[in-house]
Amino acid sequence: MTPRKLLSDCFRTEGDPMSHGECLAILTGRLSTVTGTEELPLAATSGRWLAADIMAPRNVPLHDNAAVDGYTFAAPASGPMPVVARIAAGDLGRHSLEPGQAARIFTGAAMPEGADTVAMQEDCTVEGDTVSVPSGLRRGDNARRAGEDVAADSTVLHAASRLRPQDMAALASFGLARVKVRAPVRVAILSNGDELLEPGAEISQGQVYDSNRAMLRALTATLPCEITDLGILPDNAALIEATLAEVAKSHDVILTSGGASHGDEDHIVNAVDRLGTRHLWQMAIKPGRSMSFGQIGDCVFLGLPGNPVAAFVCFLLYVRPALTVLGGGSYREPVRFPVAAGFEVRDKKPGRREFWRGSLETGADGRPVAHKFARDGSGLISGLREATGLIEVTEATTTVERGDLVSFLPFTGFGIDG
Repeated sequence: MTPRKLLSDCFRTEGDPMSHGECLAILTGRLSTVTGTEELPLAATSGRWLAADIMAPRNVPLHDNAAVDGYTFAAPASGPMPVVARIAAGDLGRHSLEPGQAARIFTGAAMPEGADTVAMQEDCTVEGDTVSVPSGLRRGDNARRAGEDVAADSTVLHAASRLRPQDMAALASFGLARVKVRAPVRVAILSNGDELLEPGAEISQGQVYDSNRAMLRALTATLPCEITDLGILPDNAALIEATLAEVAKSHDVILTSGGASHGDEDHIVNAVDRLGTRHLWQMAIKPGRSMSFGQIGDCVFLGLPGNPVAAFVCFLLYVRPALTVLGGGSYREPVRFPVAAGFEVRDKKPGRREFWRGSLETGADGRPVAHKFARDGSGLISGLREATGLIEVTEATTTVERGDLVSFLPFTGFGIDG
């Protein structure tokens, strides 16, 4: 399957600062799948986006079978029944019962022809070669029917679904050895700045360790992506332009953070402008008011804010949906849980949506209560570490009183352990 080309004006916008919803609509509506497909062994497909619908090739279970150890017969039963067969799981023989006969059967074993019910062994009375079963059993009790879990030829998984552990169990239960999935999105991640250092290097006055790139690598790895770490590029305009031009030929996305303005030393965004197109979005959100989106040919450029908290939040809200769509996945809004606020805010500005770092605790009434990280600075990584999710506050909200309902978005909904 040949992936579609990107629109030449994917990110073009007009007018005032965009709302959160408008940003998402552009990312999920104008971008298209850029990855091809590959057929892989089942064990290698966990976490991948499906490239085609999956139909059940056969019933699961394949045959009627016993749900418990016991005795099988045709209901209703009256009086002692002769036990004429013993059937274990994996027994490939074909067994049949006449009316009034029973068979010893074990969990998972195929039901014999002429039987429809199983009595649990601890409820039965065995005397010699006969068995008496308890009264009141209904036809079909303790028996699993063929196709009870999945019927043959039914659609079990749709294209663009992401394969979860439970989906892997389903595919294995069909006997599928290979699955067609989308190839990973090829993402190049880089930082730029003479002041940046790799962790482990000796630091001097005026220098900082490059923390954003490590965070962005880890966030990108929560999706089916193939990551190229380009490291730290020095403030050399010619080198940066040559690097981006070459990387764009072999990658689907270039992801950076910081240096989003048009200053003399903002070499990355200046290079993107020369090589392709770039749009600076002013967004009515906090943190992360400004982001750069653009493309060099069919390679998408995503420029995040430089502050770690803003980069983290914008990745979850915008980069993750973009990578999902580019990779052939089906984007779904994260689940929002309405919970009581365990804090007060009196000075939120109207007209913008805000995402605060927060965590949940169990209140006195047993219900969850959201607590906001006390400090709002966008450079405070400690707030990200202590948080287990984001508290979302709408554009119209200006105050939050203790006990008010707020929306909580747990990090687990973004593929991150809380």
